[in-house]
This record gives sequence, C-alpha cells and structure tokens, in this order.
Amino acid sequence: MHLNTHLDLDVVAHETEDHVSVLVELTAPQLPTNITRSPATLVVVLDRSGSMAGDRIEAAKTALLALVDRLDPRDRFGLVAFDDHVQVVVPAGPLVDKLAVRQAIAAIDDGGSTDLSAGYFRGLQEARRVAGRDGATLLLVSDGHANAGVCDPTQLGDVARKAHADGITTTTLGMGLGFDERLLSAIAAGGAGNEHFAENADDAVTLVAGEVDGLLSLAAQAGSLLVRMSPHVRGVRVVNELPSVVVPEGVLVELGSFCSGESRKLVLTFDVPGIPALGLAEIATLEFTFVALPALEQHTVTVPLHVNVVPGDQAAGRIPDPVVRTELAFQQAQRAKREASTALSAGDSKSARRSLRAARSALQDACAAAPAAMAAELQDELAVLTELQQQAASGDLAHAAKLSSADASYKSRTRGRTRPWA
Repeated sequence: MHLNTHLDLDVVAHETEDHVSVLVELTAPQLPTNITRSPATLVVVLDRSGSMAGDRIEAAKTALLALVDRLDPRDRFGLVAFDDHVQVVVPAGPLVDKLAVRQAIAAIDDGGSTDLSAGYFRGLQEARRVAGRDGATLLLVSDGHANAGVCDPTQLGDVARKAHADGITTTTLGMGLGFDERLLSAIAAGGAGNEHFAENADDAVTLVAGEVDGLLSLAAQAGSLLVRMSPHVRGVRVVNELPSVVVPEGVLVELGSFCSGESRKLVLTFDVPGIPALGLAEIATLEFTFVALPALEQHTVTVPLHVNVVPGDQAAGRIPDPVVRTELAFQQAQRAKREASTALSAGDSKSARRSLRAARSALQDACAAAPAAMAAELQDELAVLTELQQQAASGDLAHAAKLSSADASYKSRTRGRTRPWA
C-alpha cells in the first residue's frame, strides 16, 4: 500500500490561528493475476416482501445466479430471505453444490411485509458463523421501508458498526424509488460498506456484479487511519463522509477493504492555533494500518505532517495548493448532497435546493483554480448538482433523495467503480 500526503498550506504565520488541509492519497498494490486468493465470504440478505414482486425480485434472482457462477467452490456463500418472516435459503458455507444453490435461488417467491431488521440480524449470524479470520461481506438488498421489527436508522447503524468491529462489512442495495434511503445509508455507513441505488432491474444486476468484482480482487482489508494530533493542533475534521471516532490517541477513521490497484482520496482539515515558535512544527502523525492479502499480514505506514512557522509578512504571499483545495471543494460538495438528501427525505425541497445551490457556487469558484486533470471531474459534479436541483424543483423528491445519498456516499469513499446512476 502507498500513502502520499499533500498540504494545502505548508507555511503558517507565527502566532496566528489558521486552518490547514491535507489530501491523503491511498493506493493498493496491483495484485498479480496468477495469485491464489483467499476464499471469500459473502452472505446476501434479500427482501422478498410483496413490493418486490415482479421485475425486482426476478432481477435480484438473476443477479444472485450470476454471482454464484462467479464464486469458487472454496468461497463461502449464504442467502437469507425475509418478509414478515425470515428464511435461511442457503446456509452459509463453502459453495460445493452450485446446482442446489441455483435451484434454491430460483424458488424464492415474494411474500408479505418488511421486517428488515430480522433478516439483517439473521444474516449477520450466518456471516459470523463462517467468517474466519479474513472477515465477511454482507449484502443487504431491499426495495421498501421497514414496517416491522427495528426500524430506527440509528439503531441499525449501530448494529452494523458493531458487526464491522467483528470483521463483517455491510453493503446495501436499494431498488426502485420506494426504499428508505435514510435506513440503508445508516446501515452502509455503520458497516463501512457501499451504499447503492438501483433505479431499475439492469442497474441492480450491474451493481451486484460490481460488488463481486471487488470482493474477488481484494488486496487489503481492515484499513484504518489514526490521526495523532500534536499539541499545536486544536482539532481535526474528516471532510469525507467516513466512519470516524475519537480515541485516546486522536481520531480513528475506518477505511474498510481495498481492491487490487484501487486508489482513494481523503481530506482532513486541522485547526491550528497560533504557534509560538518559529521554524518547522509537526501538526500531526498519520498511521495507516491494514491487513495485506492473501498473506493476512498486518502492516502500518506512518507519515508525519509538518508546517513551517514564519513571520506574518512572509506568510502573506503564500499560495494554497490547487490540488488539495480542489479535492476539498469536491468533498464539501458531497456533504452538501448528504444534507440535501436528508432534507428531501423529509419533504423539505427548499432546504435541499439551498444546500445544492451553495455547493454549486463553491465548485464553480474552485473550477477557476483547479488543475486541468481535475477540472473535468468538477464539471461532471456540477452537472450532477444541477440535475439534483432540477429534480428537487420539479417535485421528484424521492429520486433526488436517493440519487443524492448514494452519489455522496460513493464519492466520499471511492470513485474507482462504475455507477449505473451516473
């Protein structure tokens, strides 16, 4: 794994409060094609409630059949289906009898109401039972609002967070326009997984295939970044929408798994009070810890962050790094989309449009100084924000809420995979 850092300002004024942002770039190695990978563990929790009848459940079954074809007999697979009852369709274990599994998938029919929590809890039990030391991935697929069992997003997000601490990553896939994006978003965020939005059957098949691609090409797992702040720093803000927690040593950011060759960008902003001494000063140390595959060896990469403290007149002419400032603006736009999604879910189109409008204005300002290699991505992002504004203004709140939520989650975590909604 490679870790590179870039400060927007490497010079600060003596005894003057300031904000310093750092762009952290993380890149996983490209694994050889002939390497023997560790067996994967995947448990799917499938909503089979009445609203899934027709194209949705058939699309989900098509995606699962293709998924089974991609896995090896050594891989561990399980399938739990739920409506108002839970059924373990395929007990989690090595995929030694693909024909029997395919027949079990094909036999799934739609049922009654949606007890999502019961299905999720049972899926976690299956995942824990077979996970082993290399962990497991759980894919939760639903098209509706939970109307039985535990329905609170915060509670289910906490469950996903605890499961992730045990090595189980939870990814969610919302189908159609009827699912509760707040619920699925909270579960995906807590579980350090992806949050997907499939507007139609083809999208669902593509997204499940993408998840399998990632699962079968993992280069590292259990990635985390510990930010150890020096006494010179008052606080730090994780700009990306990533799970983070304050620990005695500083702030711990959960990064999850990395695919072969995958690159990620993370932006941190430090509140730096007036530093009393001139010269080089350390503001933080970054410790990136991960488990390398297939050897399952834990590694830690440590990088210190320094600024040069100079008299105020010397600091006056400093020019911020345009790459860091551009990524900062991009990630701030993702936070604006999350705010917009929350407002749209509550039916507040006015507040959503205000957040999106502010994000567009900030990105337009950033475009003027953006490096050529990044300007195209900013223009694409401006187009997304414009589309969301138009949907919010036209009353298409359900679609805008789901698109905004899923797109913000994706771009805060990683931008290396294809999104059908793009």
